[in-house]
Amino acid sequence: MFALSTVARKTASLLIVAAAMLLASCDDSAMTGATFGQRINPGKPIEVGLLLPASDFDGGGAILAESAENAARLAVADLQDVEIDLRVYDTGGTPEGASAAATRAIAEGAKILLGPVFSQTTLAAAGPASSADVNILSLSNNEAIAGGRIFLLGSTFGNTADRLVAFALRQGKRNVFVMHGNSLAEGQARDAVANAVFSYDATLVGSGSFDLSQEGVTAALPVLASQAKAAAADIVFLTSGNEGALPFLADLLPEQGLGPDVVQYAGMRRLDIPTSALSVRGLQGSWFTLPDTALDQAFVERYRATYGNQPHPIVAAPAYDGIAAIGALAARGDANALTSTGLTRSSGFVGASGVFRLFADGTNQRGLAVAQVQDGKVVVIDPAPRSFSGSGF
Repeated sequence: MFALSTVARKTASLLIVAAAMLLASCDDSAMTGATFGQRINPGKPIEVGLLLPASDFDGGGAILAESAENAARLAVADLQDVEIDLRVYDTGGTPEGASAAATRAIAEGAKILLGPVFSQTTLAAAGPASSADVNILSLSNNEAIAGGRIFLLGSTFGNTADRLVAFALRQGKRNVFVMHGNSLAEGQARDAVANAVFSYDATLVGSGSFDLSQEGVTAALPVLASQAKAAAADIVFLTSGNEGALPFLADLLPEQGLGPDVVQYAGMRRLDIPTSALSVRGLQGSWFTLPDTALDQAFVERYRATYGNQPHPIVAAPAYDGIAAIGALAARGDANALTSTGLTRSSGFVGASGVFRLFADGTNQRGLAVAQVQDGKVVVIDPAPRSFSGSGF
């Protein structure tokens, strides 16, 4: 969908790691907070324990594990002047397995842990990691578990909400209404929008929920649409995805007089997955976020050329990013590269899908593009920023 020339693909591929090193080296300031984590011996291999649900075949974790490991090894191969001793430990996708895997990795010399994938397994790994003063670069995007020695690499609802609310304000849209399903994840997405509205001085004019069923959506929408119109909302955030309630919302909201010709829709999930969703009439004109399209496509093409299949959209890029950040920091020759001070360099890094940085509270910030569904196609209407000093944040 986003065609790149051969030269552009090669350039973008080189940027993934080279720019990461550049950003890490151009600013020595770090986010505030206590310093913790292991020191390293500059010039010697860095032991990284990669915690993945490799044997979780029934729960689907094995698929995630394969993609994450492949991406991490691709990043290791891309590093220059830094040697990573990457060792994989199977969590089985359970908290008990994650605790045992973390304990073993640390006993065998791991100076930092990459993974686990899930929030509960990350929390389980945090016990042994905390006791040994080892930091965790988790592949999870659940901000509720961030903090202590857990740093999130997954793109969070907070990132999406911040980007869309800030962009909406620049387009003159400040009256926000949120429609969310009754689930933990959609509740977190709702809260992320509320936090972004507060941070950017927009106005939350209302929010409402629905049960996650066709009957629940059908029953709730007349009331929610009426509330949004009465509150003079000019942008409605939809927290559901295409695998859930979003198709029903997009079909039924216009029938309630709250179609995309009346109010701007903003999706908290990817509206282009699956691609068939792009033809849904009610989603035309809707906004959502994407990673940096050039870098993301370069990463996907390199992964596919190396392994013969597609990288998993949730875990592959974060796994690559974790290794890229470790390598960029270690290349500086700083013994504190893997401590909280090193990991939270304010200038951040460039990873597989764009710029990112880690905060002392364990959350992250990622440079995202704003895209719109136009005539069944994805059109980027505000490109992802390439640094944290530019627009888009």
